[in-house]
Amino acid sequence: MGAIHARLAHVGVYAHNQALLEKFYTTVLGLVITDKGVGRAGVELTFMSGNPDNHHQFVLVSGRPDTAGFNPIQQMSFMVDSLSQLREVHNRALENGATGMRVTCHGNAWSCYFQDPEGNTVEAYLDTPFHVPQPHGAQFDLQASDDEILRWTEDHCRQSDGFMMIDEYKAKMRAKLAH
Repeated sequence: MGAIHARLAHVGVYAHNQALLEKFYTTVLGLVITDKGVGRAGVELTFMSGNPDNHHQFVLVSGRPDTAGFNPIQQMSFMVDSLSQLREVHNRALENGATGMRVTCHGNAWSCYFQDPEGNTVEAYLDTPFHVPQPHGAQFDLQASDDEILRWTEDHCRQSDGFMMIDEYKAKMRAKLAH
């Protein structure tokens, strides 16, 4: 296996006032809201981006407690180049003390989530050629062949309202960002 050089891709931040932060980041940084919805454990998620090639660069997550010393970073996400690299990150993480491993297909990405040895949530992922509205998640078999994963993902995504190929989604994002 060759070297893995993952790239930091997006950050999730817990929010007290989601609407206030949505307005702040759209006004100050020109981000657009790409999707909103309710995720695992009932948290409200706001996905935002300033790049048509990235569904989200920034995620607001409801439920930030008032506790002093609480870390508002919800997760760190790193992009890899291939399913084989995602498998390797998965294996290396487990070999090096990661816990809570979860493999998820978001429709627009294949991900593995885990906690580092100090409990920080890390995501490694790569994009798929598809788009479905977010949040979206389904377990998949990371040990299947690349072709099997691609076929399963397309079949799974085509069942979702809002399915489109990623190039169509990017064109719509370019138009949205141009406004």
